[in-house]
Amino acid sequence: MDIQGKHVRLRALEPTDMEKLRSYHNDPAVSALLGGWSFPISPREQERWYESTIGDLSNLRFAVDVPDMGFVGISTLAPIDWKDRRAYHGVLIGEKSLHGRGIGTDVVMTTMRYAFEELQLSRLDGDYLEGNEASARLYCDRCGWVREGVRRRHAFRGNKWLDRILVGITREEYLALVTRTRYWTEVS
Repeated sequence: MDIQGKHVRLRALEPTDMEKLRSYHNDPAVSALLGGWSFPISPREQERWYESTIGDLSNLRFAVDVPDMGFVGISTLAPIDWKDRRAYHGVLIGEKSLHGRGIGTDVVMTTMRYAFEELQLSRLDGDYLEGNEASARLYCDRCGWVREGVRRRHAFRGNKWLDRILVGITREEYLALVTRTRYWTEVS
């Protein structure tokens, strides 16, 4: 089953996506912004990671497809806490030519739609590193997330310590955002 957004399609990750995903993670300009992986990844490490994700229903990872381009990134709900109905969300758009074109917004909105309307989760948590203004705008300005806290000196990038900004959104906040912006009914 694919999950259709306004501009993107989320689908299952395939082995054929791994080389491109590895290239995104190994790109210094991209990895400097990531809260997670920050070491070079070999093809074998990428293959082992992929094999460990298949069938794990508590760690959903979706390939992001854009028409006429195919695979351009990844969106995650991982881990999902099924009892408390919450998950951590992360997104990576590796194709730099798509940055600032609304693709990230559609990925987050589409992921939220699936999480809140299909999986019936109650909240999503996320974070971004201090200085990542693109992620701040994406989550807080465009997608309705709320800044909930700071983990001081939490990530070491570029020979300096950075704070990790914690953000979250509830199902009710998402539904109010969709009603207010008419995101799923407005034609873009």
